Amino acid sequence: MKPSVLDTARYLQMDRQNVWHPYTKQSALDAGSLPLITRGEGVYLYDSEGRRYLDAISSWWACNLGHGHPRIVEAIVRQARELQHSILGNLSHPRAVEAASMLVDLFPDERRVMFASDGSSAVEAALKISLQYWHNNGRALKTKFVALDFAYHGDTIGAVSVGYLPQFHKAFRPVLFPVFQAPSPCCGACAFHEAPGICLEECFDTMRLILREHAHELAAVIIEPMCQGAGGMRIHSAEYLRRLGALCAEKEVLLIADEIAVGFGRTGKMFAHEHAGILPDIVCVGKSLSAGYLPISAAIVRAGIANTFRDKPEDRTFYHGHTFAGNPIAAAAAVETMRVYAEDRIVERAAASGDVLRRELESLAGMPGVRNVRSLGMIGVVELLEGKDGSGSARAQRIREALFRKGILLRPLGSVVYVMPPLVTPVEVLREMVVRIGEAMRDTA
Repeated sequence: MKPSVLDTARYLQMDRQNVWHPYTKQSALDAGSLPLITRGEGVYLYDSEGRRYLDAISSWWACNLGHGHPRIVEAIVRQARELQHSILGNLSHPRAVEAASMLVDLFPDERRVMFASDGSSAVEAALKISLQYWHNNGRALKTKFVALDFAYHGDTIGAVSVGYLPQFHKAFRPVLFPVFQAPSPCCGACAFHEAPGICLEECFDTMRLILREHAHELAAVIIEPMCQGAGGMRIHSAEYLRRLGALCAEKEVLLIADEIAVGFGRTGKMFAHEHAGILPDIVCVGKSLSAGYLPISAAIVRAGIANTFRDKPEDRTFYHGHTFAGNPIAAAAAVETMRVYAEDRIVERAAASGDVLRRELESLAGMPGVRNVRSLGMIGVVELLEGKDGSGSARAQRIREALFRKGILLRPLGSVVYVMPPLVTPVEVLREMVVRIGEAMRDTA
C-alpha cells in the first residue's frame, strides 16, 4: 500500500533524526529530502510518491536478478516458516549444506565454503585463512599481502588495509597493517591503450618484482579480477590476470580473487577469473549470491588449504566465524538464486546483453569532455576528463542529478559515470538508458 503524503513526511523527518546513511555526504542530506523507496519490481525501484527509477546500479551491484523475483521471495518465506536461524558452529542445517554444495559445484576442483555475512567479512576470512594456512605448514614468516593501488575490498580494518582508498579511508591509516602495493594495471584500461603489449609489461613489472624479492614473506595477493570497482571501475586485461595466476603459483603465494562485485555473471562469465582461465586459491563472493535480497557471503577455499586446519596432533582449528554465517533464510535465498541462474541461463543472457550495452555506449565516446568509454559484460563506464578544479567530478554529479530526474538511479565515482544494471534488464531498456545518459551529458557539457 502506498504511504500517504503525511506518512512520507513523517518517515523522512524520522530519517533525518535517526539514520546515519552510508557513503552519504551531510551536505546532500541538508540540501533536501531523500527519496523514500517503498517497493521494488523487476529492474525498477518505486518511491513513496509512486515515482519509478531504473536501478542502474543494481542497488550497489547486488540485485543481479532485479527486485521481487517471485521464486526467491517464496524461498525466503518458506524458509522463514521452518527455521529462522541456527549457528554453523558444531551444527548444520539443510540450506547451508545445499548452498555450499552448489557453490563448490561451480568450480572444477575440490573446495570448502566458509560462510560470512557481507563482503568485508568474506575478505577478512580469506586474509586470516591465508595467514593461518602458512602457519599450519610451518612457514609462519609468510604474513604479508600484496594488493593493487585503487583496490577496494570492504570497510573492515583488514579489508581496508588491502584496499586503501584515501578518499574513503584516510582517517584510519594509523591502524592499518602494511601491504605491498602494485600499480593498478594501466590505470585500469589496458584493453584501450595504444600499445597494450608494452603497457602490460610495464603494469606487471612491479608485481613481478615484489613476488620475486618477497615471496618468502608473502601470504597472498588479493585482486578484484578484471575490474576494480570502487577505485573507479578500472578494467584490466585477462592476460594480466593470467600472468598473475601463474606467478603466484610459481612463487608459492596464494591468490585471493575478490569476486564480490564482479562474480555471478556481471562480467559475462560466472566468475571474472574465468576470463583468464585460472583457479584462484580463495574466491570471495557476496552481494548477488542471494540476488541481493539478504546478507550472505562466502570464502570458497581450495580443499588442500582447508585440509590443513585440523586439530590433531596439533590444534590448527580456524577459530573464526560470524553469528549469522550461513543463516538459513539467507542461505535459502542463495540456493534459489543459483537455481535461477542455472535454469534461466542468466550468465549467457548477461553476456549477450553486455554486447548490446558495449555497442550502445560506443556512441558516447566522441562527446565533449569524455576521456574514454569502456565496458566489461554488464559494466558500462563513461569516464569524464577531470580538471584540476574537479570539473569532471562536478559534472558527473550534475549528470547523476539529471538522470535521477529522468528516473534513472546512478552513483558516479568521482569523474566516472558507470552503470551496473540488473543482468535481466531488457535490451530495449538498456538502449533507452544509454540514450538518456547521452542527453544528460549534452545538457551538462
